[in-house]
Amino acid sequence: MLALIVLAGLAGPLLGVGRGVFVPVVIGEVLAGVVIGRTGLDAVDLTDPTVQFLSDVGFAMLMFTVGAHIPLRDPRLPASLRSGAVAAGAVLLLCPLGGVAAAWFAGTGDAAVYAVILGSGSAAAVLTMITEARLTGPQVLTVIGQVTIADVVTILAIPLVLRPSRAAHAALGGALVAAGAIAVYVCAHWLYGKGWADRLRKRSKQRRWALDLRLSLLVLFTLSWIAQESGTSVLIAGFGTGLLVAALGGPKRLFTQVRGLADGFFVPLFFVVLGARLQLGALIDHPSMLRLTVALLILNVAVHLLVAGLSRQRVSAALVATAQLGVPAAVVSLGLQEKVLTAAQGAAIITAALASLGIAALGTTLLAREARQVGDDAASETTAVAERA
Repeated sequence: MLALIVLAGLAGPLLGVGRGVFVPVVIGEVLAGVVIGRTGLDAVDLTDPTVQFLSDVGFAMLMFTVGAHIPLRDPRLPASLRSGAVAAGAVLLLCPLGGVAAAWFAGTGDAAVYAVILGSGSAAAVLTMITEARLTGPQVLTVIGQVTIADVVTILAIPLVLRPSRAAHAALGGALVAAGAIAVYVCAHWLYGKGWADRLRKRSKQRRWALDLRLSLLVLFTLSWIAQESGTSVLIAGFGTGLLVAALGGPKRLFTQVRGLADGFFVPLFFVVLGARLQLGALIDHPSMLRLTVALLILNVAVHLLVAGLSRQRVSAALVATAQLGVPAAVVSLGLQEKVLTAAQGAAIITAALASLGIAALGTTLLAREARQVGDDAASETTAVAERA
């Protein structure tokens, strides 16, 4: 079973082999899960305890990597937060109306869930696209700040909208996880200044003990245990641990090790299993679910373009900010577990999220072209001035 899931996960990298438009590997992983899951061959036993457990670990690792990608130590972040906060705030204000519109158009309830999805961003996907395209400048900084704020706000809101009757309980559990994360941060910050701790970390690097990775996983699984025991979700624990790593500025080898462990096995497994749980056939059998997919995608783009017009943001930058990944995946994963969402709704939400990654990739390509055009115009102007002189 694990060999089949890992083999299916290879569809992600295969789609990204070309040198054209950026294609996130998650698209191939989810589609491969659809093929071997309920929609296709039905070759994955989704009731297998091992598969369920490893998928939960993959979910926690996904949120860990999302939190670790928040650029808390990036010197550009303060400047980007000022402009990005305006854009993110405007999007979050419009999203409740968008959620109501999506629920009305699809003929379903769950407007609050749709509002959270519409307000979400994807720092992990956006930063990957921006880095690969080597984009810089004020527009890029605004997008970074915008998706960072959107990630934090919407992730914290997920347990509240999925289980509103237990909102107080979820908030208390989140507070306990946050308190644990803060305690770990204080201890780690204190240890970093100790000579013996530095010597131990150097020895770990020389002997390849991977102590930073082991301690990070210890924190992740301890906070996940606290989250489960207190009635909240492991997504808060994973995201909080990622923020800890981002705030402390772990060594580069830690990010390399996490990338190997998470992106090499657990996160692809999570997305393959998530795709296997979906029933894409329901999008055809139930027109309301197809309407929901279209509504979420159109409203996502419309809200970001409207905010771009009000804040004088470039259209290409607004398209980049439409990327959604972690939050829709978390909503569907938790919603299916809690039986708040149906498999058909999950298929609609994930399909819209995957389409948003394509739109964001298009925005990245347009933004890169605009940057090259600006550079060419500046070079031409410099040449003309030199010739006149």
